[in-house]
Amino acid sequence: MKSAWLVGGAALALTSAVVFAQDAPVDLLPPGFDDPAPTPTPTPRATRAPAATPTQAAQPNAPQPTATQSGEIVQPLPAQPSASSADLDLSDLPTLEELEAMSTDELDELLGLKPKYDIPPAARRSTERVGVLGGGEGGLPSASLALQPADLVRAVLAGTTRPMVSRWGHILLRRALASRLAPPQGMDPVEFATLRADVLNAMGEHVVARALVQDVDTANYSPALANAAIAAYIGTSDIVGACPAVRLVDAERDDTEWQMLAGICNAFAGEETRAQNDLRRLLNRTEDDRIDVLLAQRFAGSAGRGRRAVTIEWDGTGAITPWRFALANSLGEPIPDNLLDEAGAEVLRNAAITPALAPVQRAAAADIAGAGGILSAAAMVDLYSQIFAEQGAEGDPALTASRLREAYVGSDPAQRLAAIRDIWSGGGDFSYGRQVLTAYAAARMPVSGDFADDAGGLIASMLTAGLDRDALRWAGEVDAGSLAWGLLALADPDGTETITDGELDAFVDDDGSAGQHKSRMLLAGLAGLGRVESAEIAEYSDRLGITLSAQTRWTRMIERAAEAGNPTLVAMLAGLGMQGSDWEQMTARHLYHIVSALRSVGLEAEARMIAAEAVARA
Repeated sequence: MKSAWLVGGAALALTSAVVFAQDAPVDLLPPGFDDPAPTPTPTPRATRAPAATPTQAAQPNAPQPTATQSGEIVQPLPAQPSASSADLDLSDLPTLEELEAMSTDELDELLGLKPKYDIPPAARRSTERVGVLGGGEGGLPSASLALQPADLVRAVLAGTTRPMVSRWGHILLRRALASRLAPPQGMDPVEFATLRADVLNAMGEHVVARALVQDVDTANYSPALANAAIAAYIGTSDIVGACPAVRLVDAERDDTEWQMLAGICNAFAGEETRAQNDLRRLLNRTEDDRIDVLLAQRFAGSAGRGRRAVTIEWDGTGAITPWRFALANSLGEPIPDNLLDEAGAEVLRNAAITPALAPVQRAAAADIAGAGGILSAAAMVDLYSQIFAEQGAEGDPALTASRLREAYVGSDPAQRLAAIRDIWSGGGDFSYGRQVLTAYAAARMPVSGDFADDAGGLIASMLTAGLDRDALRWAGEVDAGSLAWGLLALADPDGTETITDGELDAFVDDDGSAGQHKSRMLLAGLAGLGRVESAEIAEYSDRLGITLSAQTRWTRMIERAAEAGNPTLVAMLAGLGMQGSDWEQMTARHLYHIVSALRSVGLEAEARMIAAEAVARA
């Protein structure tokens, strides 16, 4: 196209040169140029003008066609509105001094140049379905909640603000929240993603929450989703990952943490001087959290060619916080062991999955993460395998790693069982996490009457990893009414035999738990799985002082969700009912309705594992 224009232009120039060379220079203004042009007369049809003859072309002073002559079409230009200074509002224009003081971002925003997207148009994604687990990857049906009331789903997710008491309940809820789901009818997809990310963060599942928010384009973020995303990035010690949300989304925040994030992100965007000046002013205004700002200054200084030295002193800084923990690990700044030992559960859950920490440091938090469902049995074994292979490793983690190896490869089964017992005894308040650690080692133990006294612990350990078939090998060696028998009665995937009155009676008589909590959990689990007759349910409910059939608003909701056959809504309602820090907070009535509802919607495996866990941990 460009070459055609060039050729045409050359031909026009050549023709003009030939015409003007035929005569002497003349007045170039056409006749009547100084007179007003006559009003064109409309014609019904434009006719083609005859071609000029050579004689006419050689006479430049010949009369030219007027607007009324055939062959010309006169079209008036559209009227242009005249700009009036009265229509311009100049009251909001900044002064010259204000313009000079503005940063690059502020100038871009003032001039409308601030970008709203951080990915090209062809790569932008729909929010119709958000999640990381598809139906073929273990996710729940994507349209499960599409026809559910938005207010109900909103209330369930907004009410889930704490971790689960149940490891298997945690695993189930994480699966539901990570599924690629369409939003409920009448709910904005971004709000739905925000609610799910908030629950995942509250559970300590920051890695999954980060993957979920990354499935939404930053341009579609709301202030609430931006805050949920930032919490997920901080929980995974991925500070720079939060920068797109910080720089592109107005999160309606101005707290100290936000200002530190803004400074760090400005530095990594090429504005190191501005970032250091902002953080320096913030440090001068801060008294209680000075170490946080110092860590932020060092982080910002690592961008570009920053060379500012920042000294970090941990003495007198108080408890370690998630923000402080994330910054320190992102920088490779060692955190004193005494602060890590005194850290709260939230920080410990983060520490268990932080790759910046040494395996020995992560092991101290692995028990709580394993008991809570964040770490699998295989992940815990991998962690202690690294510790065993590490040269010069010392302390309790190294001893536990050595005993774990003995539990797997010891030549004598008695020695292997002794190693497993030693591992269990070192768990402290999170001893259930040690049972998660030994799940596969327990499955390798031979079935023998010599080890029958430890069968309950071995079976409970196997069930933490869902090894129900391995656990059932012990069915012929355990006594009716024992703890091992109760766990197998709940975990049996076939469950064809109905539990008898005598077996229940033996279990209740031998139950030494506080308030016979194990017996209550066993009865609730068996009733929810349909493995005990109604007569026994009534008898032992009265004997144990519980009422499984009593109704609350929550029980009615989970029953209706089960009747509708909606596994996603049942899983979310189950998570709502399993919040807490201890199994003493879980009632038999709640367990019964959870197990019954899960069984009704095809999640019987999860129902069996939750019921068995309740008896083991009660």
